[in-house]
Amino acid sequence: MVRAGDFWRFVWANGVTQMGTQVTVVALPLAALLTLDAGAFQLGLLSAAQMLAFLLIGLPAGVWVDRARRRPILIWSDVARGVALLSIPMAAWLDVLTLPHLYVVALVLGVGTVFFDVAHMSFLPAIVPKERLERGNGLLEVTRNVSLLAGPGVGGWAVAVFTAPIALLADAVSYLVSALLLSGVRAQESPMRGERGLLRHEVAEGIKFVAGEPVLRRIAAGGALAMAANSICTVGLPLYLIKQLGVGSAQYGLLLSAAAVGSLVGAALVARVTARFGTGRTLYGSAVLATLLYLPALATGPGWRLLIFPVASSLFGVASSIFGIAQLSYRQRITPDHLLGRVNASMRFLMWGAVPLGGLAGGALGEWLGGHAVFAAGVALLGLSHLAMATSPAIMKAPATPS
Repeated sequence: MVRAGDFWRFVWANGVTQMGTQVTVVALPLAALLTLDAGAFQLGLLSAAQMLAFLLIGLPAGVWVDRARRRPILIWSDVARGVALLSIPMAAWLDVLTLPHLYVVALVLGVGTVFFDVAHMSFLPAIVPKERLERGNGLLEVTRNVSLLAGPGVGGWAVAVFTAPIALLADAVSYLVSALLLSGVRAQESPMRGERGLLRHEVAEGIKFVAGEPVLRRIAAGGALAMAANSICTVGLPLYLIKQLGVGSAQYGLLLSAAAVGSLVGAALVARVTARFGTGRTLYGSAVLATLLYLPALATGPGWRLLIFPVASSLFGVASSIFGIAQLSYRQRITPDHLLGRVNASMRFLMWGAVPLGGLAGGALGEWLGGHAVFAAGVALLGLSHLAMATSPAIMKAPATPS
């Protein structure tokens, strides 16, 4: 039986932990940079430590999530991340904080995030009826985008007032509060039953399901391109906007927030859009719009042309948010429960595996051709990332329920 109170605890837990995570996005690298005087290579190692888990255990995590109840995985992932972050202000207070300590914490955060994210996506269908998945995912996306808007500012303020290590207390507490809220959620779960096979065979089941489902296959291809494009943009945006166009840091932050504003609007609209047009038409239409609406950002330049970027970003945010929520809901709806963890892990692995490739490509392109070339490449690829869906009108026939 689905209870509204369980869903709202789930939503509040998501909101609290997302806000804390955005504080860490700001405070963790600043703890290395300002407190420990880290250099560029050391900051790169810190970022790599957080991403390493996605590549090393991203696929097996799906098997483990399917073998067990998902709520305890969510709770213990939160607890592990909260305790790891608590160790940073304690070490700073004792004057024993080191860069290797930060690397270990970053690795623990990465491992916890891998398990939490896969279990989180797989747990929602246990507390929300399948016909209301778009509304449920939309509310979760709203909380995520609110945190994207407010979290970095809160994190920057906390670092300025309390120092970076102390600011990380906010995220540590958020994980522990999330764990407490999740402990009160009740749901009927169906872990994988029967004899367990070899790990690699169970991993392969998830990949085969994705490869054999035409819509998921195209979503994975587009998602991989989008993640690579985001990595290129991470290099290109500051190089072009700040270094070449002279945009100030505060103005730069406002320009980037435009996409989050658009995503909030998309998250609020997605349930009504899918109810009106159906799953297949929503996927196809939002993919076409996302492709068309972001490409004008290529015209961004000095003077009034700087406004093109936030306008294109916000409109792209509306379309891409609708697409993202619709595709996740579609995946949750058509995937058998005993495979959901592995399918979610496979999709994430296939998409996130492109992140380091995009970062390397962006760095090489920047050294060779400069900031504008990296900016243009990132914008173009991100705009075209939905092309795999936009070039297949057959997507409009995608079923809303298993056939």
